[in-house]
Formats: sequence, C-alpha cells, structure tokens
Amino acid sequence: MSDEVEPGFVRVRLDLAYDGKDFSGWAKQTARRTVQGEIEDALRTVTRSSRTYDLTVAGRTDAGVHARGQVAHVDLPAEVWAEHAELLLRRMAGRMAPDVRIWRVAEAPVGFNARFSALWRRYAYRISDRPGGADPLTRGHVLWHDRPLDVDVMNAASARMLGEHDFAAYCKKREGATTIRTLQKLSWVRDAESGVVTGTVQADAFCHNMVRALVGAMLFVGDGRRPDPWPAQVLAAGVRDPGVHVVRPHGLTLEEVAYPADELLAARNKEARNVRSLPGRGCC
Repeated sequence: MSDEVEPGFVRVRLDLAYDGKDFSGWAKQTARRTVQGEIEDALRTVTRSSRTYDLTVAGRTDAGVHARGQVAHVDLPAEVWAEHAELLLRRMAGRMAPDVRIWRVAEAPVGFNARFSALWRRYAYRISDRPGGADPLTRGHVLWHDRPLDVDVMNAASARMLGEHDFAAYCKKREGATTIRTLQKLSWVRDAESGVVTGTVQADAFCHNMVRALVGAMLFVGDGRRPDPWPAQVLAAGVRDPGVHVVRPHGLTLEEVAYPADELLAARNKEARNVRSLPGRGCC
C-alpha cells in the first residue's frame, strides 16, 4: 500500500492533547462531537478552505478516553501550508474549545505516517481504591474501585502477559483485523501520597478495548476475586471470556506515541502494514 504524499501537498504532524469527557471518541461521526471532527472543522475555518482535510491519528481513542500525547497527521496543499504555517497553532487555539489543544504543528519528515510509523503507544490507567471514593478534583480521570488492591499481585499477573500473543480474548473483534500484538509493558505502581494506583500499558499497537479489558482482568486479580494466573489462562484460551470486565473509559489516558529516527520511518510504515501471524499458525 502506497503512502506517498500527493504532488503539491505537504504532510504536517500535529501533537495534541484532549479531555475525552465530552467527546464521542476520536473518529468523526454524524451529529456527535468528536476530537477528529473538532480539529478538522477548526482547520478548515482558520485556513479559509472550501474542503475538509482528513486527519490520520496514531491511536483512535474511544468515547471518554483522554490523551496527553496523541499524534496525528494531515496533508495540506503546499500553498495553504506556506500561507498559514507560522500562525496556524495560535489560530487553531483560538478556534477550538479548551478541552482539546494542539501543542505542536510541523512539517513531517519523509515517510512519516502518524499511525503506521509508530513504534509503540503508551497508556496509563489510574485507579483509586480509597474507601471514601476518588478525589473529587481528579474523579474525571481516575476510576474508583470499591475493594482494596494488592499491587504486588497485579504485577505478578501482568508479567505473565508480556510478549507477542494473540489477544483475541481481550479484544473486540473487527472483521479482517488481526488481534496479534506485542505487549511491551504492563505494570502497576501506587503513589505514596495520593494512594492512586497507576497502570502503565505499552504495546506496538492495540486492538479495540484491549487496554480496558486488560485492566479489568488485573483489577479482579488485585482485589482477590481471581488468582494471579487467571489473566494468562484467559489469554491462552484465545476467546472472549465473560469474566473479563471492560472498565470504564475515563480512567484511561494515551500518554505517549514513539517513532523511529527519520531515516527509518518509511521502513516502519511498511512493516506495520504487514499481517502478522504467530509461529505455527497461518496468516489469517
């Protein structure tokens, strides 16, 4: 699949953040407020364009999920970029609502694709298990869990999940899409002052609902309702388990997306499009 920028266009990288509370996810929808729709509308307005320029994003977040380190790209006509590049960031800030911000706008290097050039995505899920509930000032970004959590047990269970696996048991299946992913990090730490437990989840890519399903499984281990080998047993079974609870979205934040050096972008772009299979299995 070719990803060459059309002649006369410039690929522009956008680094952005948003509070997902009042958005129906990233992807634009008819009659619903979305992050993609908000940014594309503002871009069309500030560049005084008659058409909408479509954004490609590193990770399509669900309704209610937040982002601190989201990345997207857009291909703009060279004349539009030349005219607006210098003041685009400030004008976009003046046009958009305060729950979505673009921090950086720059011409992307050759071979860059916000989605396919990414090496990994890192999410954080924040949980309070205080008996009295979550801090009212952070409740929009922290899940309250009404049972005490054992972080050591959660880390022991999480370590069994690392590596390349078929995460079909933790994903909402999409037709034609693979569920094979490489889970690079899954760890838990409790903040000594606030008591908030933060889970770090990092992978080369994620399938639909994967992060929130993994968190849900670890919560059941952490509060003692399941033994620590259980999440890995579910993973090995390879089918959705009704015992895996997909937690609410508001505790989840996309923290960072990483990319290779500029000279390796095109190769990573091509590699990420390949359909993966596990040893001993077919490609489909």
